[in-house]
Amino acid sequence: MASGGVLVAAGGTGGHLFPAEALAAALAKRNISVGLLTDARAAKHAGAFPPDAVHIIPSATIRGRDPLSLMKTGTLLTYGLVKAWMVLPGLKPAVVVGFGGYPTLTPLLAATLRGIPTLIHEQNAVMGRANRMLAPRVRAIATGFAGVLRGNAALDAKATHTGNPVRPAVIAAAANPYPPLDPGGTLKILVFGGSQGARVMADIVPPAVEMMEPRLRTRLSIVQQTRDEDLPRVRAIYDRLQVSCEVAPFFKDLPARMAASHLVVSRSGASTVAELSAIGRPGILIPLPHALDQDQRANAGFLMDAGGAIRLDQSDFTPERLAAEIAALAAAPEKLATMAAAAKAAGILDAADRLADLVLRVAGVIPPSR
Repeated sequence: MASGGVLVAAGGTGGHLFPAEALAAALAKRNISVGLLTDARAAKHAGAFPPDAVHIIPSATIRGRDPLSLMKTGTLLTYGLVKAWMVLPGLKPAVVVGFGGYPTLTPLLAATLRGIPTLIHEQNAVMGRANRMLAPRVRAIATGFAGVLRGNAALDAKATHTGNPVRPAVIAAAANPYPPLDPGGTLKILVFGGSQGARVMADIVPPAVEMMEPRLRTRLSIVQQTRDEDLPRVRAIYDRLQVSCEVAPFFKDLPARMAASHLVVSRSGASTVAELSAIGRPGILIPLPHALDQDQRANAGFLMDAGGAIRLDQSDFTPERLAAEIAALAAAPEKLATMAAAAKAAGILDAADRLADLVLRVAGVIPPSR
């Protein structure tokens, strides 16, 4: 392995950073150094990487289609490409790994232009725009879901289904069996939505609880991630209904809270679906509705088809519908247990090690025949 080890390029959201962190942990166990190329926004959340291993590469997402917005985005991406081109020789990576999102675009392009081995990991069941741009140029493609590139023979030939790497905290949480739920016992529900979903959870979940029969409400124990501005109204409803709850803007121990839950209500980002299936917990999943690629809908469909989740499009995610779904599950604890087992069967706990093997094959450290 070259002195620079492995560089991972990830940014934008936790959905891209979490699998990069998991890969870094798997490579660290093999005494391989890992550096991170990311944008300024994501760098604030890159605590799993040593500060001197984090390198900021300017990036931008295409938002507006008007000439001025496109010019600004193009200028920033060009600057990022130039900076990545200049940074890479000093880092001397043996391989550069991209995890999707526009912050990975310029580092991976610069690496391919310099002839450095590259691969990308696609977390979602539908390939995102940045990875679609990079896919023809990289040497290998890892996928979180099987069959992502079915129908594109050239790209499928480069693809390896590794699964989505999950953090060590998720691996630890996965050791906990599904908590038994007795008829009439406490039903523990975890609710979260991420930066783009917490508002809708605040709007829908408390009113749904209010619509439930009092006997069911007394059984509930709710842990809910809620934005700061929504905390007072969410707490006020639960307090008025005398529902046991813990409401906060962020939970550092989210995998452990997943493991302690009987049911999870959440968005269906790739990392969420990977963690739910690794830990083995049933979900009611509400895909982000306005994504161009409808990746979250495809992700939720994977777990729904496996029998581990109920997918509700946001247009169907009403207090009435959610109250009915939770009431039906609460009355059938055996169905919750069956869904938990189905989710667990769909999980891949060793995805980080599978991806690490692929990374080292691309770098030439592990022979291709392994």
